[in-house]
Parts: sequence; C-alpha cells; structure tokens
Amino acid sequence: MAAALLANTLYSVGFVLEKRALSTLPSLSTRRPLTLLRHVLGTPLWIGGSLALAAGFGAQLAVYRTLPIAAAQGIFVSGLVLLVLLSSRLLGEQTTGREKYAIGAILAALLMVVLSLREDSDTVSQHAPTTLILLICLPSLAAGLWLYGAAERRSKHRHRLPSSGVEYGVAVGLLYGVSSLAIKGVSSHLTTSDIGGAIRDLLASPYPYLLLFTGAFGLIMSQAALQRSRASLIVPVCTTVTALFTAVLGTLAFGEPLPEDPLRLALRLAGTALAVSVLLALPRHDPQPDPPTKELTSHES
Repeated sequence: MAAALLANTLYSVGFVLEKRALSTLPSLSTRRPLTLLRHVLGTPLWIGGSLALAAGFGAQLAVYRTLPIAAAQGIFVSGLVLLVLLSSRLLGEQTTGREKYAIGAILAALLMVVLSLREDSDTVSQHAPTTLILLICLPSLAAGLWLYGAAERRSKHRHRLPSSGVEYGVAVGLLYGVSSLAIKGVSSHLTTSDIGGAIRDLLASPYPYLLLFTGAFGLIMSQAALQRSRASLIVPVCTTVTALFTAVLGTLAFGEPLPEDPLRLALRLAGTALAVSVLLALPRHDPQPDPPTKELTSHES
C-alpha cells in the first residue's frame, strides 16, 4: 500500500513537471521523433519530471509483487485527485464542472473496487501464458497506434473544434496498459537467487521487448499529446484506460480469480462498468471561448 501511494505521488508530480516544461517548447510532432527527443532532453525541468516517473515505475514493480492486479490498479487511480490539485495550483488549469463530476465518479468506482478486495482470499499470481499475453498485447498496441493516428488526422481539419485530448488519452492508455502488463511480468522474474537464470528467463519472455516498444512509442506519443491537451483531462483518461485494461485483461491473463462472494463480485464489476461509462461520457472537445462583446460606439447608440 505504501509503495502504491508513493507511486501515485511520483507519477502525479512527474506528469505536472513534464507538462510545465512542454509549455515552454515549440510545437512537438510524432512525425519528427528525433526533434521531439532533442527538445525534451534539453529541458532540465522535463528531465526532473521523467526521473519522478521512473521512480514511480520502480515503486510499481514492488506493488505488483504484493497486491493483486485489480487492487493495484484501483489504488493507482486514486492518484487522479493529487494530479488535478497539482494541475490547478501549478499549471493554472481549470476543470469544468462536468469533468469534476467525472473524476468524482472515477473515485467512486475506485472505492467500489477497493471494497471488493479481501487479503485472505485474493490471489497474487506471477505467471501468464506467453501466447495469451501476445494475443492480448499485440492487437491492443495496434489499436492504440491507429487511434492516435486517427486523432492526429482529425486535428488537422481546419474547421474542427479543438480536441479535449480524450482520444489521445485512450490511445496512450492502451500502450501504457500493455506496459503495465509487461511490468507485472518483469516483477515475476525478480529474485535474489539464481540471478543469471532469472535474467535468461526474462530475456526469453516477451516482457522486456514489450516494455521497450511501449516505452519508446509511449514517450513520443504522450509528450506530443500532453503538450496539446490539459494534463488534468488527458492524464485521468489515460490512467483510467490503463487501469481498466490492466485490471480486466491482466486478471484474465495472470489467472487471478474474481471474488466468489456475490457482493464483492458485484462491487468489482460495477466499479469497472462505472469507470468505463464515465470515460465514454467525457466531452471530446474543449468548449470554445465566448466571442468578445462588441462595445457600442456613440454613433451606433
């Protein structure tokens, strides 16, 4: 639990620092990945944010060794509150009333998932069939890349309303969902005995290669999207998609059984359904500012 809360704090601080750094950079594009990397790697504030995210990754490894996937994702989602507070205070971002209700509903979904947990009966699994992992991850990666590309193409239409970033958040969330499953898989190979054998087994698994792919593409895609959209919206969307993906498909892949108690099962399924419905209800476009009112001249009056 302590590691999960630490990961939440590090992730929230990291995203806010990166967003603040990105606001000082010229427009970034996924079509010019080397230029994007050159800009961000030359910005000390962005590097500080990325180091915070890397430390959060380390804390996440510890979480997956001690908590069931669904429980871990439920706690990770709670970091949205801290993120919204930091975005408001440090970035000056204002969330709409509809978005505040949505975040409240996501937290309610989190509470339902947490209430469905019971330490003495929840199983923490460490292994998943490689074929099943690939059947889950490869189509998900393809869907995330396609959705991001579609959002990029739509954003270039001159007369479209400015996007709120929901599509970007869903696309990056799919990649980070795959990354989260890979982190879970890597954590299963961590050991203090027979380190050489553990490394060989890890390299023979798909997990390090999934991490490399999602790390590279997730970095480029997330930074371009974060620069264009509000952190207080795109990160909650990304986090929700990642949490749902990992909790549902990760539980299936790693064989962590759902609760047998009807009440606990209902809480877990209802919490998942509520989070999905909130995600679907979020606005796809930012509201346009009201046109300036024209003051009447003395001649017009």
